Amino acid sequence: MNTEKMMIALNEFIHVGGALVIIIAVVSILTGLMREFIPQDKLQAKLTKHEKWGSLLGAAFGMLTPFCSAAVVPVTMGMASMGASLGTVLSFLISAPLCNFIVLAMIFSAFGLKATVTYLAITFTAAVLGGWLISKSPWRNEIKRGEELEGATAQSCSSSAKAQPSCGAVKLNCDGSVAVALETDQPSKFNKALIFAWALFKRIIPYVLIGALISGISAAYLSAELVEKYVGGDDILSIVIAAVIGIPLYLRIEMAIPLLNVLIVKGMGMGPAMALIIGGTGASLPEIALVSAVLKRKAVIAFVLIILTTAITGGAIFQYFM
Repeated sequence: MNTEKMMIALNEFIHVGGALVIIIAVVSILTGLMREFIPQDKLQAKLTKHEKWGSLLGAAFGMLTPFCSAAVVPVTMGMASMGASLGTVLSFLISAPLCNFIVLAMIFSAFGLKATVTYLAITFTAAVLGGWLISKSPWRNEIKRGEELEGATAQSCSSSAKAQPSCGAVKLNCDGSVAVALETDQPSKFNKALIFAWALFKRIIPYVLIGALISGISAAYLSAELVEKYVGGDDILSIVIAAVIGIPLYLRIEMAIPLLNVLIVKGMGMGPAMALIIGGTGASLPEIALVSAVLKRKAVIAFVLIILTTAITGGAIFQYFM
């Protein structure tokens, strides 16, 4: 019996881990190419010149941000220092962790095209609408600039240097620009893109394998009755609880998706699962702490409320309309 469960766990690990390794490799290369041929500094400059479309552009820019937790705040500080509006910055902060290509690839691998398109529509709309609403509200100036931003930048860079591992060969400067440590002189853009892709792949893949391992163990040993009892409800309350629980957690999407896929098979509702993903990846406590380096208190509250509302709304859509 134990041998049979071990084989189930091993097969699940190989199946999930193998597929995700291939997907992450492809997406890492595409991300590297996009970042090299569409430089971030130029994109940031564009954002400050087109404030009419700031929320839309900020959300679109967030989709291009690689999956590295140390990247979001330095890039945001660069945008703030260039004079980007709070609406633009907030749209970027919502979109970057929820809509980037790594997240979309992970959701596609687990739940398919229809779920991925629905998820993208929900989160991207929330990013654009959230940024637009705050730009029209009395809180539109709740962003740190000048001396406030300089102090926050120094503190954030110091904290990141101590607490955050670097993204392989990628160095994220405090002005939001990206430097790549190179051993050769003047390599081609394609080579730089591959260096970035390899660094990004190495950064992500350990979490993918851990997630696949947890998925395998859960598939073999986790009771379906237990899952259905606690997170199998299809009522709105279960979705709200999942969204609220997700906010304090720090969910690495690479670990969460394989596990949630197994939990859904064992009886977890699709709505609570998506609410947990959106809440945990969009506004975890570590991210809220980092965001506070750029946003003032009221803007941070708005950021958390937008993520929470998106998680509950998204969960309800997946539960009742998918």
